[in-house]
This record gives sequence, structure tokens and C-alpha cells, in this order.
Amino acid sequence: MLQELGAFILAGAKGPEDVKQMAEMIRTACDYRWVGIYKLSRGQLKIVAGTGDDPPAYPCFPVTQGLCGAAVEGRETIVVEDVRKDGRYLPTFGTTRSEIVVPVISRSERVVGVIAVESEHLNAFAGTDRELLERVASLMGRAFT
Repeated sequence: MLQELGAFILAGAKGPEDVKQMAEMIRTACDYRWVGIYKLSRGQLKIVAGTGDDPPAYPCFPVTQGLCGAAVEGRETIVVEDVRKDGRYLPTFGTTRSEIVVPVISRSERVVGVIAVESEHLNAFAGTDRELLERVASLMGRAFT
């Protein structure tokens, strides 16, 4: 999946439909329930693409809020085993139990967005998920300059 995604990005993928395809590639390859890709713009995190037909409860929110905002501020991946126990969590879907959020950092070292992955299971994300999503975020950083 990384090779396919990398080739897709290097071929010039940047528009909303391309980002939607990236999200779906990640979801399908890892059998995740939901993958959302947010871009940082003017102090707001805005959903660019999410898998499935249902939009998240918060398609746009201040970068100072949520787990996504915390990942941007800390410039590092956040893994939450049980979102019900983390006051920073902004509900995307009522059935979410765990989440991983990975910042997307551009070549110029600016955080330009995040990849958010949610699961209906507690403790759903392992070190392998983190490693994979951080590699994906690195590739996306090249597209979101």
C-alpha cells in the first residue's frame, strides 16, 4: 500500500478527490473503520476527505481543540486507547472507542494537516499501525506543501 500510495502522490495527487482516494486506500489496506484527512488552514482543521458516506460530527474546528489539535500542537502521533476517558476527544461517531491521530508535516517542516483513524474497539491500534500511518503522513507531507 505504501508503494501504491507513494506512486499516486508522486504522480501529482493533490485535489479533494485524490485525497479521498488516499483515505480509502489507507482504510482498505488496514481494514480500518474510518479514516479522515484534515488540512490545517487559518487556525482551523477542516476535513478534506473521510471514508464512508457519513460525515464526521465536527467537519471543521479550531486547531486548539480535540485530539487532532493536540497532535498538531505536539507535532507527534497521539494514540488513545479509550476515547471516553480522554477529555480532548471531539466525537466523530458515537460508536468510536479508540483513535490514532498522526500529524502531516510538509517538507518545510510545517504541520499542514492530520490523519485521524477511528475504531469501534478499545485498544485498537498497535505499534505497527503507528509506524504505517507515520510513513503515510510523511508521504502526504510531500503532497500538501
